[in-house]
Amino acid sequence: MNKQPEKILITGTTGLVGTRLLPRLVQAGWDCSALVRGEKQVQTGVTAVLGDLFDTESLGEAVKGVSAVVHLAALFRTQDTDLIWKSNLEGTQHLLEATKKYAPDARFMLASTAHVYHSDSPHPGREDDDLSPQHAYPASKLAAEKALQNSGLRWSVLRFPFVYGDGDGHLEMLPQHVLGKWHPAARMSVIHHLDIANAVKMALAGKFDGRVVNISDEAPMSVYELLRLTGTGMESSSEPLTNPWYLQVDSALSRSLGFQPEVRTVYQAMQENLL
Repeated sequence: MNKQPEKILITGTTGLVGTRLLPRLVQAGWDCSALVRGEKQVQTGVTAVLGDLFDTESLGEAVKGVSAVVHLAALFRTQDTDLIWKSNLEGTQHLLEATKKYAPDARFMLASTAHVYHSDSPHPGREDDDLSPQHAYPASKLAAEKALQNSGLRWSVLRFPFVYGDGDGHLEMLPQHVLGKWHPAARMSVIHHLDIANAVKMALAGKFDGRVVNISDEAPMSVYELLRLTGTGMESSSEPLTNPWYLQVDSALSRSLGFQPEVRTVYQAMQENLL
């Protein structure tokens, strides 16, 4: 590994992405610290740093000496829109201020979402699209992106689509969200946890500095196909599909910067027992 940070701070390490990203970064040789609240246990090889995104003093201690921050922590599974904004925007702002004060040379990577793109987009979501999401979660994440871009730090933003794999149960949760609501031909871009780790490693190495980058595999999948993989049937339909590009992203930029997914399709993940 070339020019790896001596120490990185990671937030959101108990979440869907964080629990699967952290061991891969440790295995790759990074010196990982995890921001945790209370007495939560951390994985072997990880240093627990007690702190909270709303405790600015603890954030100052957490970022001292780090060469990079990987900010995964986010809130979206709640109807409390005020709390979503507070967590996703204000929490990010607090972490940015602490980093600027105590680790101004650190690289800061923010995990964001494909949900920022408009549902009626005439093409797959592109990083340079004009965006104005209406729902609290994508709107707050976009605001956090802008706060990072204006922070003066070295930064990158990775926008992830539907995340799956490593037994995370995310595919199995899909039926409750789409049955009776989605057209079976609706397609989504997806990304496996293994390739999230690969993309984060590239961000930590500076490959995405100063850029917002979509990260996805090579084959958007229809919800009809995805549900069949979970053993759930979905009623067929030949009715016209509205908003055909919703939740699909254009990943040309990431490819031009050197990102190539190891898990190219969900079918590959199934064949290699990576679901």
